[in-house]
Amino acid sequence: MELNKLTISQAHQGLKKKEFSSIELTESVLNRIKKRNQEINAYLTVSEELALSQAKRTDNKIKNKEEISVLEGIPLAVKDAILVDGIRCTSASKILENYIAPYDATVIKKLRKAGSVFVGKTNLDEFTMGASGENSAFGPTKNPHDLKMVPGGSSSGSAAAVADDQTIYALGTDTGGSIRQPASFCGIVGLKTTYGRVSRYGLIAHASSLDQIGPITKTVEDARIIFDIIKGKDVKDSTNMDSQNEESEIKIKNLKIGIPKEYFVEGIDPDVEKIVKEAINEYEKMGANIVEVSLPYTEYALACYYIIMPAEASTNLARYDGIRYGLSEKGENLLEGYLKTKQKGFGDEVTRRIMMGTYVLSAGYYDAYYLKAQKVRTLIKQDFDNVFKKVDVLMGPVSPTPAFKIGEKIDDPVSMYLADIYTVSASLAGIPAISIPIGKIDKLPVGLQIMGKQFDDEKILQVAKFYENRNL
Repeated sequence: MELNKLTISQAHQGLKKKEFSSIELTESVLNRIKKRNQEINAYLTVSEELALSQAKRTDNKIKNKEEISVLEGIPLAVKDAILVDGIRCTSASKILENYIAPYDATVIKKLRKAGSVFVGKTNLDEFTMGASGENSAFGPTKNPHDLKMVPGGSSSGSAAAVADDQTIYALGTDTGGSIRQPASFCGIVGLKTTYGRVSRYGLIAHASSLDQIGPITKTVEDARIIFDIIKGKDVKDSTNMDSQNEESEIKIKNLKIGIPKEYFVEGIDPDVEKIVKEAINEYEKMGANIVEVSLPYTEYALACYYIIMPAEASTNLARYDGIRYGLSEKGENLLEGYLKTKQKGFGDEVTRRIMMGTYVLSAGYYDAYYLKAQKVRTLIKQDFDNVFKKVDVLMGPVSPTPAFKIGEKIDDPVSMYLADIYTVSASLAGIPAISIPIGKIDKLPVGLQIMGKQFDDEKILQVAKFYENRNL
């Protein structure tokens, strides 16, 4: 049995039945990392010593016949923008290359309490800015299905590690599609939670009104397990809320699925469209009602996102001044040192977004760009609110194409940004969305995106599970 290939549920049952130990499970994952990471570049830091000590603690509990929780003794990879106390946290940037996290993010505290085993920190697009996994200061991550292809971004390392069995599950973050798109490209499950349901405390900020932490897993069931542990109120995050959403069992027979007509227009790869429509047909065969709906403001979502997101990014990244922490370059005066630090520390994409954001926030342009984008964001949210009065969930593609070649779009920012065209709307509206694997084009995976109204995270997980269980 290759233990690193197990799901959370399978690993938990195996540990409980003493079919293998947590040390054996962890070593299986660590051996896979040693064998494959040089090729795929999914991990930036491997915390072998910590992982084995945590695994040993679980084995001692089992030996003493103590109860173990569902995550206890099971290896986890963490996107390197989430702080884990005492472990390097780079956000894939030269400016934080030697930064050691001084505390745990709230999600990490919760997972520590649940007994998770931390095997390492995964690669990403620098400061979570990218849709391909190529913008890391420490080299691109490669897609395990085809090493010439991108794994998607920005949670590239987390998705590649899960898809390549270099971990049992991982944490990613999603600002405009950074969990869903790599999950789609790598053929696994990725959940973007409702904005505010999971604490952002201890996440290195990119765009604070959009960022969300979520699970990247091998199955929908595993995503649900992680979500149930990391969600909930945290006083350290003022945007975080504890929704009292009463969950009820949903029946596929009564389910109304909306298909936004704006998601199936010119620009989508015909093979992607075919696979997505076939998956939707599976739901119809199971008894769901399929309804065509309209989200008229969809066409403005990408432009709106690429005004709001860089504006927030330029504000958040102002803190990297070479004085408080991170890289510090000396200059003849304060300004020169400040400029040298940023010039050496930030990559091209980060610099581009800081410049865009500073421009749209500058005097004379604030009303014309930023304020207008915020008004359009409200209209996009109203689109979703209106549609969810008629349907339970929405379905569509995650990305207009499967994974593309490394280097293919890196010099064409507009083409790269279009990879996010189906994911940014849900981020702007703050609603939950999940990507589940539904097929392949040649050997490249394709994902189906399922979106729900605010706080309907549990509902979209149930709907996703219908597809996963359809042949059982």
